[in-house]
Amino acid sequence: MATEIHHARALRARLLADPYRPLYHVVTPEGVCAPFDPNGALFWNGRYHLHMIVQTEEGHCWHHISSHDLIHWRHHGLSLEPGGVDEGIFSGGAFIDRDGVPTITYWGLGESAGICLATSTDPDLAVWTKSPHNPVIPQTSLGIHEDGHGLVYGAADPSAIWIHEGRYYMLTGNLLVLRAYGIERDLDEHKGDTAYLFVSDDLARWDYLGPFYASRRVWTRADEDDMCPDFFPLGDRHMLLFISHNLGCQYYLGRYEGARFVPETHGRMTWVDNAFFAPESLLDDRGRRIMWAWVFDGREPATREASGWSGTLSLPRVLWLGEDHTLRIAPPEELALLRTHPRDYRDLTVAADSEVDLEMIRGNSLELVVEMAVGTATEAGIKVCCSPDRAEETRIFYDAVVKKLKVDTTRSSLGEGPKVVEAGPFELGADETLLMHIFIDRSIVEVFANDRQAVTRCIYPTQPDSLGVSLFSTGGAVEVPSVQDWEMAAANPW
Repeated sequence: MATEIHHARALRARLLADPYRPLYHVVTPEGVCAPFDPNGALFWNGRYHLHMIVQTEEGHCWHHISSHDLIHWRHHGLSLEPGGVDEGIFSGGAFIDRDGVPTITYWGLGESAGICLATSTDPDLAVWTKSPHNPVIPQTSLGIHEDGHGLVYGAADPSAIWIHEGRYYMLTGNLLVLRAYGIERDLDEHKGDTAYLFVSDDLARWDYLGPFYASRRVWTRADEDDMCPDFFPLGDRHMLLFISHNLGCQYYLGRYEGARFVPETHGRMTWVDNAFFAPESLLDDRGRRIMWAWVFDGREPATREASGWSGTLSLPRVLWLGEDHTLRIAPPEELALLRTHPRDYRDLTVAADSEVDLEMIRGNSLELVVEMAVGTATEAGIKVCCSPDRAEETRIFYDAVVKKLKVDTTRSSLGEGPKVVEAGPFELGADETLLMHIFIDRSIVEVFANDRQAVTRCIYPTQPDSLGVSLFSTGGAVEVPSVQDWEMAAANPW
């Protein structure tokens, strides 16, 4: 026992000393986790419950955490492990059935597995029991079901179940069907993203109803899939949140008509690569739709292994539908619980093609709220995690020429990490000020703009003094009514 305690303490000390380990984002408690998909999100008994895929000697498992405030999380340990018909636990969702029983869906790996269910009667959701009916949708090959008569559909990555007109419905993802039939066999009907719809009256027997929607090449590519699907009402529309493995997290907004989904608009949450990846969401007791995503660790595999940990979730994002039926995105107000040492600047001017150091603000665990009147500037924004010699800096800004919110990491690190410019579509209205809400947490930066766009990137500055913050403008002067800043307290146990 003394040896085990020594090793546990040594591990905690090692993780606490890691300069890249986030302080208030959800991270793996230990170990290099890939995948680290969030799954099984559920608000239950006054707490937020979330699971994520982790790996043990037994294979892929689900790790369970819960929180009363979205910020401070209790680690409950493993909720689902390989055993029975499955040899590994992959992505899925959670819902409350008609009898009030919390129910998980997951993709069980293994020849005899497929789509599986588990239930819990534990008030803390710490104990889950796999269904004796597993797999409720069997796979005949990895992630695919073929009936031998030409019918093919996905048996991977189930969505959370939902109830519609008294019946249970569920989606499955199409990655493996796309690869085997759309790409390898060049069959057009299996190209592009889609999800497969199933219906049940008892959660044990499921009937296949067909593809849930038709994708369009004007929005997505023929080699993109739909996995980790998450379908739910949003305002007077419905939202389908999902990933393609090659281009990351994205969504459709549209109408749920009969037993089919009709997308009206499409959007992405990552653009230059797939680093903002698998999503998961829940509906809380305040009626908020809240999502998380796995954010890829941009370091080399050997570096991740040497660090002893890898696995970071995005901050929770509150989603809602605007009056114009476009997506709204904002950080939850609970993050203010972590604010310490407030500082602010008022009524600043940044001359054209210049930079203004905010000398009072330094750090790599910060929250910033920046208001800017862009005027005639072509670029207006802020630099964070700057070294004094500017060898390292991360630029966060509005590009008025191409109408995008950008995070430029090309000089974020003299070492590892993707050197890219991530850019989400975003346009200011006439006389609208830019309001950026920025969170810096050591190796991850997230920016929310005017409740209409959000961009997330990982950064790995190498210099210990890469802590500076400054405003900048290109092409015209920028008025800055206010810059508010707080140091953020740590929320992770280690």
